[in-house]
Amino acid sequence: MEQLPISLHRLDHLIREGGQLRASLAAEPASPLHLEQMRVWQRECGATIGRLSGGSKAHWLSRAYSGAYLLGGATTEVSAGEIVMRILNVLEQALASLQRAGQEGFDETPAAPSRRFAFVHEKTLRPSLEQTYAESRQAQERGEFALALVAACSVLEAVLTDALEHAGTATLGWSFEARVACAEKARLISNGCARLPEAARRYRSLLDEQGELRPGVSVSEGDARVAGQVLNVVLRDLEPGR
Repeated sequence: MEQLPISLHRLDHLIREGGQLRASLAAEPASPLHLEQMRVWQRECGATIGRLSGGSKAHWLSRAYSGAYLLGGATTEVSAGEIVMRILNVLEQALASLQRAGQEGFDETPAAPSRRFAFVHEKTLRPSLEQTYAESRQAQERGEFALALVAACSVLEAVLTDALEHAGTATLGWSFEARVACAEKARLISNGCARLPEAARRYRSLLDEQGELRPGVSVSEGDARVAGQVLNVVLRDLEPGR
């Protein structure tokens, strides 16, 4: 599955956002802002689950996701925080299933573990970041420049989010460009992202609601290469002891 690393990263991202959302709802359960963020997050979760289950309502993942919304009884009210917790449980099941599928497809002789993402504070993210980074490089070599750019930007957004959150900045609902700007303002990174081409800055728009590349999407070899170069600059910026 060529897009397995992207799917793994997407689930990691949704799980982290869900954890933030649950904490926000626990503090302010009736906040209109948090409830709207929850609706956006639910839509993204639903689209991801739909893609992973192949659009089948009978798939175990679809059934589990639908079950997250079921009430416990005729008079039982389920809080927003409880629904978020249930959805998180489904996302974690999906992540574990994909990780097992990925391991079964890998060579039995593993390569030496990379230290490229050792600086990432959220340790559970490191394997999927490494896979997505590798997929970006491989896609570039295959001439699949749109996939190469999307994978590179996905990693870039993830490491910036990790750095910002470790610095105490909540990024739930932020755009990619907002995260870049905040990281630069906080001096977590240099101004290397100024080189990002327009296609990279709007990379989310290259994907449909299921997280797949939209039909007919075209990215130049140069844009994909620059996105990869910028990612490497940011990785050097974020590595401790630089």
